[in-house]
Amino acid sequence: MLAGHLRSKHAEGVTAMTTSLLSPHKDQCHAITFDNGKEFAGHERIAAELQTAIYFAHPCRSWERGLNENSNGLLRQYFPKGMALTDVTEEQVQRAVERLNHRPRKVLGFRSPHEVLFGVEVRYTKLALPVALRT
Repeated sequence: MLAGHLRSKHAEGVTAMTTSLLSPHKDQCHAITFDNGKEFAGHERIAAELQTAIYFAHPCRSWERGLNENSNGLLRQYFPKGMALTDVTEEQVQRAVERLNHRPRKVLGFRSPHEVLFGVEVRYTKLALPVALRT
């Protein structure tokens, strides 16, 4: 997952953020599917800079962008609806993304996105915690 904090949803900012986040990964970025918001008006520039195909989801069909919707839901665990996002810092966004990228996912065979992208294997062991049981 890649994410950045924008102060507004203006097309110029969204275009700049999208290209800056995806440019280092453009060899792996084969297609992007946007919704139909005005903030994606710079889609042609994004397509040109990243040399990738751009698609638009049909209105009211969020399942056409399933990974994006799932990622938004995961981020909402850190930044719930109703929270003033103007109070959120870029550092907080990156910390949430880092934690989510290291969370094992069922769809990845219980490996994390970090493990899959970088080809590393992390061994998870059960922690033996000292616990006193009372009766």
